[in-house]
Amino acid sequence: MLWNLSICFISFVFLFMTSLSLFTLGVLSLLKEITYFIEWEVVSLQSSSIVMTFLFDWMSLIFMSFVLLISSLVIYYSEEYMSGDYNINRFILLVLMFVMSMMLLIISPNLISILLGWDGLGLVSYCLVIYYQNVKSYNAGMLTALSNRIGDVALLLAIAWMLNFGSFNYIYYLEAMKGTWEMGLVGCLVVLAAMTKSAQIPFSAWLPAAMAAPTPVSALVHSSTLVTAGVYLLIRFSPLIEGTGVTSFLLLISGLTMFMAGLGANFEFDLKKIIALSTLSQLGLMMSILSLGFYKLAYFHLLTHALFKALLFMCAGAVIHNMKDSQDIRNMGSLVSQMPYTSACLNVANLALCGMPFLAGFYSKDLILEMATLSYLNSFSFFLFFFSTGLTMCYSLRLVYYSMTSDFYPGVCHPMNDEGHVMLRGMSGLLLMSVVGGSMMSWILFPTPEMICLPIGLKTLALSVSLSGGWLGYELAKFKVGEDMKSLQQYSPVVFMGSMWFMPFLSTYGVSGVPLALGSKLVKSMDQGWSEAFGGQGLYKSLESSSVLNQWLQDNNLKIYLTIFTFWVVILVGMSWI
Repeated sequence: MLWNLSICFISFVFLFMTSLSLFTLGVLSLLKEITYFIEWEVVSLQSSSIVMTFLFDWMSLIFMSFVLLISSLVIYYSEEYMSGDYNINRFILLVLMFVMSMMLLIISPNLISILLGWDGLGLVSYCLVIYYQNVKSYNAGMLTALSNRIGDVALLLAIAWMLNFGSFNYIYYLEAMKGTWEMGLVGCLVVLAAMTKSAQIPFSAWLPAAMAAPTPVSALVHSSTLVTAGVYLLIRFSPLIEGTGVTSFLLLISGLTMFMAGLGANFEFDLKKIIALSTLSQLGLMMSILSLGFYKLAYFHLLTHALFKALLFMCAGAVIHNMKDSQDIRNMGSLVSQMPYTSACLNVANLALCGMPFLAGFYSKDLILEMATLSYLNSFSFFLFFFSTGLTMCYSLRLVYYSMTSDFYPGVCHPMNDEGHVMLRGMSGLLLMSVVGGSMMSWILFPTPEMICLPIGLKTLALSVSLSGGWLGYELAKFKVGEDMKSLQQYSPVVFMGSMWFMPFLSTYGVSGVPLALGSKLVKSMDQGWSEAFGGQGLYKSLESSSVLNQWLQDNNLKIYLTIFTFWVVILVGMSWI
């Protein structure tokens, strides 16, 4: 146990101190507008050299500091959450590999080294998703890995295309080659890669499935690492795709993702999947504001979202830990009286997610909605933006009603308490950041406040939509199937919306069903059919029958000899008569 304590605690201290130093450097480089571009010559052979390049600017330094802060607290939290695991050392090392892959991706201005970090994330995420070894985890891990392979192939194609330019350092070509169709093609491939990593439609099915991983991994993956890698890559490539046709496509896809995830979360009963779908909704929000050209706002929301989403997962983990691994919110109830501190943290994170004024989410979310209102948006995109905001409040209030305030479920007789001091300390660090992080980052990133003049109706639209969504969520939560059977009459639309518009089925059975059926027919008709009849089995049967005949002849050779002798005698006698 001492070694378990040491690996978690040493990792926590090292990552936390590194995070503080990187944050200080990031703020300094932002204020003084300094960028460090480091080239490290790994090997030089005659005229050829392999060079690793690293880009340290305010964006990469601040994002790295946030990733390290969250991962340090998650590792500290894991010490108690994973205390019953015999392989906790292996788990912590996998998490550290995951964080290192993300670091490599963040500081790379080069598509080759980005692919190394990108594939490192994919490989380690597969290992973490299948960490609890059962069939469900294996399926989820395979879906995650194969969905992300599409993005990996897109990145490989982008690398192959950039071979024409003489360098893989995309940072040199963003402005110089902008407008050429070659860089437009690279931009499209990068957008495809980002869509798979950030789980936009039609690649959304893997994100809720990845909840098979341990909760500390979910807290890390869904806040600042795997799913945000695609958004971060697009923020880097934003000068290239600005003003092109691909942004309109991205706006539509991300808006629909945001709407679909918000709708699906209102029909979900798995605690972790509700939070995962809220992550998907927020990723859609980041992508949509990025496609409008406001990359700084997308980056701002990326940072604030990381804080309260990690806290939300850690609170969910504490509840699941106390519920003896039950994740169904219908089995929870009256948690506020049994786990008051965890409930308080969960509510703060939920309110930050909904954009409650003066919490972390408010500063980024409200600014995004107001800038979207000022932009040239059609009515459909405008509807998606604000309706999805209302849906966020709706599923958050529904979650709070089910788990916090409703009657205690008598079927659960577990001792619920707030005695996990290590987990609570890990959550407390993120609780503080969820309250003050938004205002702090707002002052740092936007030292001159944005002046947004809107009519009073539009100015208060986000707040009114949120309040009406909250009321709707509270009313929906009061529906019980036993009291009102009308919900069963609407079974088909409920299944459609609750299953993310059938996307998990399309991503699994839809993709693999026809090839598997064809493969089955091919195996039965060819491999186990005609090719066997004319091949090995046919040859075996003919040789078998020949050998049986031969054996029979050998076993009866005297009888056969006498029979043939008699036959010849008869013939000779007959011939002599003629």
